[in-house]
Amino acid sequence: QVQLVESGGGLVQAGSSLRLSCAASGRTFRFNAMGWFRQAPGKEREFVAAIGWSGTDTLFADRVKGRFTISRDNAKNTVYLQMITLEPEDTAVYYCAADSSSFSPPRRLGDSYDYWGQGTQVTVSS
Repeated sequence: QVQLVESGGGLVQAGSSLRLSCAASGRTFRFNAMGWFRQAPGKEREFVAAIGWSGTDTLFADRVKGRFTISRDNAKNTVYLQMITLEPEDTAVYYCAADSSSFSPPRRLGDSYDYWGQGTQVTVSS
């Protein structure tokens, strides 16, 4: 059974940093693109960042560019989202996602991903 488990969320003040982790189990995703999405209360899910299988190709939403970085450790089957200078507008449930197709490029569309985690809450107070 494939599972993606996010961790690292929490309640922080504006300007703080957090690092989210997404640990995959049940299969390897070392050759697959992975992404982070988020959903704030009352809003639609939105793309945050994505990374290709090799780790060299990355995509970011404009509103997080320069503040968030995405990385992966294929040996650990884990992807990370490092977030700095957090803003109250970053408050959301953050979801990890994985593409089942090998060697696909990182994508912004949620429909490109086949596996999803349960999410981790990030709350940024002003």
